[in-house]
Amino acid sequence: MSEVGSRRRSDADWTLRILAAFGLLVISILARTWRYGTRNAEGWQRLRAQGKAFVFVLWHGSLLPLTYWHRHRDIATLISEHRDGEIIARIVHAWGYRTLRGSSTRGGSRALLEIVRELERGSVVAITPDGPRGPAHKFQPGALVAAQRANVPVVPIAMHVDRAWSFGSWDEFLVPKPFARVTIAWGDPAWVSGSTPREAAAEVERFERALGEAQALADA
Repeated sequence: MSEVGSRRRSDADWTLRILAAFGLLVISILARTWRYGTRNAEGWQRLRAQGKAFVFVLWHGSLLPLTYWHRHRDIATLISEHRDGEIIARIVHAWGYRTLRGSSTRGGSRALLEIVRELERGSVVAITPDGPRGPAHKFQPGALVAAQRANVPVVPIAMHVDRAWSFGSWDEFLVPKPFARVTIAWGDPAWVSGSTPREAAAEVERFERALGEAQALADA
């Protein structure tokens, strides 16, 4: 690599570090004001108490408040490899997450293998099945294929916030305002019934409905 290329990469790394540090500071201050309520947590908490692996699935737009609530719980999460993903990875790492890099569009095969290995080791893995590029609330099959290969259940998570900023992004990304009330609802653990990856991928509509049911519970 040329000296100019090395300098540009170094400058980019410093920019990412500064953005991540600033973002972490601002978000952490804001998040401390949020007031959380929870619904139907018994299913996934029972799995954790038994030391069993499973996959959390949540929509990309609800990532921030849900990631903050689940921090420091020994969860691995899939983060995309693009520039925005690098900033997110640094923030969630500070919140105690282990990060797996890749997505359905970039690094997908490698990411799937890493997810399966984590699950087979007994880990909990969180995935946004409509990320990193959308369409919003359209369930991509990777999470189901991983759950089927590792023979673990899937747990949907949804949230409702009483007041938030939305920035018009593809995922309708929400940032709760100061002192917002955030209600989190979990669906019951559900196993992928397909016996092959192809059959697992065919169940996306079923799990879209499960996320919708969790959302209805959060909204109620």
